[in-house]
Amino acid sequence: MARRKHSNVEEEAEIDMTPMLDIVFIMLIFFIVTTSFVKPSGLDYNKPEASQATKKPSANIFIGVSKTGVIMMENRQVDIERVTANVERMLAEAPEAAVLIQADQEAKHGLVIKVLDNVKAAGIDKISVSAGNE
Repeated sequence: MARRKHSNVEEEAEIDMTPMLDIVFIMLIFFIVTTSFVKPSGLDYNKPEASQATKKPSANIFIGVSKTGVIMMENRQVDIERVTANVERMLAEAPEAAVLIQADQEAKHGLVIKVLDNVKAAGIDKISVSAGNE
């Protein structure tokens, strides 16, 4: 009978890295796709300076008024007539909410007063107007 001779050369054991690399790349793609990028608010503000300005704790409801008369709430444009309804809705979600109004230095003060009136009509007494003290 013929016997097979075993070779004296030892075979090296290799680990196939392809499945592990596939998983790493899939996880990388998953994290890139699911990462939420912070987007700054849509309006740039040139705040008026105030010598008596004080720091307030962060507010729950932000309202922006630009110099062109655009009113922004929750990063979307809102008509002046809709400010009260939006604030009432937000107040229902967070009853202890405070309002911070960020008005541009060149915004018409009549529009800012209308926004203040609409916020008060919604039932909020804690209202702050943002001002720079630089």
